Amino acid sequence: MERPNFFTLKNGEKAKLPFTDQEYQSRLTKLRTTMSKNNLDMIILTSMHNIAYYTGFIYCSFGRPYGCVVTANKISTISANIDASQPWRRSHSDNVIYTDWKRDNFLKAIVSIIGRDEPPKNIGIENDHVTLDVKEKLTSIFTFSVFSDVSKDLMQLRMIKSAEEIEIIKNGARIADLGGEEIVKNIKVGESELEIAIAGRDRMEREIAKTYPDAEYMDTWVWFQSGLNTDGAHNPKTNRKLKSGDILSLNTFPMISGYYTALERTLFLDKIDDASLKAWEANVKVHKRGLELIKPGVKCSDICHELNELFAELGYLHYRTFGYGHSFGVLSHFYGREAGLELREDIDTVLEENMVVSMEPMIMIPEGKPGAGGYREHDILVIGKDNAENITKFPFGPEHNIIKS
Repeated sequence: MERPNFFTLKNGEKAKLPFTDQEYQSRLTKLRTTMSKNNLDMIILTSMHNIAYYTGFIYCSFGRPYGCVVTANKISTISANIDASQPWRRSHSDNVIYTDWKRDNFLKAIVSIIGRDEPPKNIGIENDHVTLDVKEKLTSIFTFSVFSDVSKDLMQLRMIKSAEEIEIIKNGARIADLGGEEIVKNIKVGESELEIAIAGRDRMEREIAKTYPDAEYMDTWVWFQSGLNTDGAHNPKTNRKLKSGDILSLNTFPMISGYYTALERTLFLDKIDDASLKAWEANVKVHKRGLELIKPGVKCSDICHELNELFAELGYLHYRTFGYGHSFGVLSHFYGREAGLELREDIDTVLEENMVVSMEPMIMIPEGKPGAGGYREHDILVIGKDNAENITKFPFGPEHNIIKS
């Protein structure tokens, strides 16, 4: 029996995707305009975020390569046979399935999509999301082609959100707030970070299912940290039991069809000492000023410089740990980042309408010093024509978040 290197399979019917056909077509039209502008005959996407952005399909790699080929008249995902027809059902595009029977069938599937068309002279790839191994094999197949990096161009396209994207982001912010509320209900002396996080995650997943009954559900998570574990913004939850007087960090992350949103808040359990209160109030003051500074026409780096000056005046600049905020859209802790739209000293992007950014100052005071712990607040803002809308409603600061057990 001769088994195929690749094949197509339309098993079942196309699923309802998170966005309309018009939305996906608009994204594809803009992508092809970029291709034309850069004289590209073809783009080979390999990142989870860009494949999801242009097709709706979020792949699960497990060590296998995945891709999406875009030409002037074709778009097709390339997926492993282990996923059967799910990539076709969950994408606004064609799909080719490659098999495991022979090495490099993934590459043969790419060639099959092009068919008998003239070999591409110029090919766009994502330098930040293609392995050296795949790059070498692509160059061995397309021996007369010139490869160009398109990752920054595609990032620029994703930075401006459509009305449909903003709607899903607003729902994500609302659901993040619900997760935060559930977490607060479960905070008490003796309870573990793990169990509190589970409660918040479950509340968000159920609300996502209620709001988007036709979606796939994956990757929603909570980082609930206490005491020393608050020192890093991305520290996983542990089984540590809460103690009275603990500093707490509440972080909820609902994931809706690849779209990330977040709520992050500093809390204290039962009581707070003077040094901790002073540090928390300083971070809150910077957070409030940051919220005021986010508006159209403002440069990302300028926001950083002003907030740095405020932190310096308050005596906490040397405790600051990362940038003041970042873009939102198709991203998660597994994939994706719109690095050109972050509130950092080295980013000179000017905020404009339909961008979505966070304000999230953080300071970390090491153990052994007064007020030890990590302090962080996080709100999401949608840039409008003349101002910015804060879509995070969960309260912040000492007057709201000293939780009595």
